[in-house]
Amino acid sequence: MQKCSVCNLPETYETIEFDENGVCNICRQKDFKDEKINWQKRAEMLAELIEKHRGKYEYDCIVPFSGGKDSTYTLWYLVKKFNVRPLVVQFNHGFMRDTLMENNLRTFKKLGVDVISFTPNWKLVKRLMLETLVRKGDFCWHCHTGIFAYPMHVALKYQVPLIFWGEPSSEYTAYYDYQDEEIECVDETRFNRYINLGITAEDMYGMIKDDYQCDPRELTPYTYPPLRDLKRLKYQSVCLGSFIPWDVKANTKLIQEELGWQGDQVEGMPWDEYSYEKIECSMQGMRDYIKYLKRGYSRVSQMVALDLRNERISKEYGDKLVAEYEGKKPPSLTLFLDYLGITEDQFNQIVAKTVVPPFKPDFDNMEYAPKTHDFDRWYREDEQDKGIIFKTKVAD
Repeated sequence: MQKCSVCNLPETYETIEFDENGVCNICRQKDFKDEKINWQKRAEMLAELIEKHRGKYEYDCIVPFSGGKDSTYTLWYLVKKFNVRPLVVQFNHGFMRDTLMENNLRTFKKLGVDVISFTPNWKLVKRLMLETLVRKGDFCWHCHTGIFAYPMHVALKYQVPLIFWGEPSSEYTAYYDYQDEEIECVDETRFNRYINLGITAEDMYGMIKDDYQCDPRELTPYTYPPLRDLKRLKYQSVCLGSFIPWDVKANTKLIQEELGWQGDQVEGMPWDEYSYEKIECSMQGMRDYIKYLKRGYSRVSQMVALDLRNERISKEYGDKLVAEYEGKKPPSLTLFLDYLGITEDQFNQIVAKTVVPPFKPDFDNMEYAPKTHDFDRWYREDEQDKGIIFKTKVAD
């Protein structure tokens, strides 16, 4: 596979393109971010935006919050730098881990903020995971649509027009490009462009209603609110990272010092090197594993690419990390199969249909990654709860 001459991302990476020197567009975006953007002007825009909304509503802003490094830093920044009164909104996707929950509780207490947490129907979550795994080779539709849609419903309910997200997508992909010099809006266009995998909640209800007992109202948290209502609210849904230069490692160091935020182990990742990355979800190893089977790279390559792009590690060390950690089968695969009620052969057959050429996965020769320290505490289904309760049994 062709790879970027700077960051080593392969041609199967989403939105990637290469220039005549073999450098990818993500690296070029980073050059523009460092050299061309007037960050002083952006900082002034941020201050004006906050002052425009301060004190006019029950809360100054909504902060969607996963508890990972980016949303924690965003919350810290807004509270400490601007002394705003935020409403923190959390969508619990069903796989939050002990360390994350402890981080959340500590952060909320230290910052003194109000919090709303929503947990959707677990049995429906499993059905949604299976549907998008089969259709897209991606089981995270419920998580991503819920995280991005539910806070917008809360914004409408509380009539708070300003919503602050954290990291801009331009850090990792080219769905949005720093070179466009725009403030990345987290709106319905972005939601439909790459969050919902091209499947709306209404589509999803139509896909599952014939074999799964479901009330369409159960899909409401996954719907994007009507644009007319959001426009009436005069909403502004933006990324903090569009106004200040985003630096993951510096941000993480700060929240560790200020909030006692703790990292964690993630399956298939170099634990010492990237203890801060994607600790929110016990199924993160499964997500990364599927990505590898489909595209020939996983999160290790993404993190190494970020560090190479920022000249924080050598090419030799990056290659060593990728060679040692990438492409490992996560121990959580057994839990995942129990949740969805499928076998590993069925799982492999589903994923094989979504492989992105020229990569060709070798399903039969995948080594297991080590178990994380908390693996034995992750949720396990009782025998009678394994799989999905279909209206009628679906033939194998």
